[in-house]
Amino acid sequence: MRVLAIDAGNTRVKWGLSEAGAWACQGWVATPESGALAQALDGVAAADRVVVSNVAGAAAHAAIAQAVARYGIAPRWLAATSELCGVKSSYAQPGQLGSDRWAALIAARHLYAAPCVVVNAGTTMTVDALSGDGLFLGGCIVAGLTLMQDALARNTAQLARADGRFLYFPDNTADAIMSGAINALAGAVDRMLGYMREAADDEPLVVLSGGAADVLEPQLRGRVERIDNLVLEGLVQVALQ
Repeated sequence: MRVLAIDAGNTRVKWGLSEAGAWACQGWVATPESGALAQALDGVAAADRVVVSNVAGAAAHAAIAQAVARYGIAPRWLAATSELCGVKSSYAQPGQLGSDRWAALIAARHLYAAPCVVVNAGTTMTVDALSGDGLFLGGCIVAGLTLMQDALARNTAQLARADGRFLYFPDNTADAIMSGAINALAGAVDRMLGYMREAADDEPLVVLSGGAADVLEPQLRGRVERIDNLVLEGLVQVALQ
């Protein structure tokens, strides 16, 4: 069974072809250039199933539909539901949950079957609580690392956008901005871990993915499992259901 999984996010459209439980190939195109996906898939083996998470809007939807038309099969466009692949949703309106968050929760459940704080640190960062029995308890969304830096540069007079480092005690403005943003992201994860510890007997693990994972991971406490392309992993499980 060959599954083509596509994750259209705010910054990138990522894709991967899974075969026999392993990735045969993976790639991505920038979301504003999603029309290039058709060319990116040239030479990729024909898929038996196609499953898509799209939170990038109508233009990305159209580009993906055109790119996968070559396979002659209707893609499955994932939408969150009350229950799927062993995960139950506590969202007040399950369909409002982003398909990327839903796929990431399904992947975490499949990979670990344990209490998890599922973190996708991309353009925005989502921090979702998943109980040991597969119940999605809820989660939060915060601005991602780049959005925080850009917001300060755009909305203040003296905090220009500049590259900085993470330091415990920053002594210049660029490092202070970078350190503040990373501390804010790590703090959101730590808070959710604390809530999970209060609500469960088992120690939750952090399942981390996303473009800012490299800078965020060293600042997180507890056990961290880094899974690149967590959404794609979940999409494959949906396809194989």
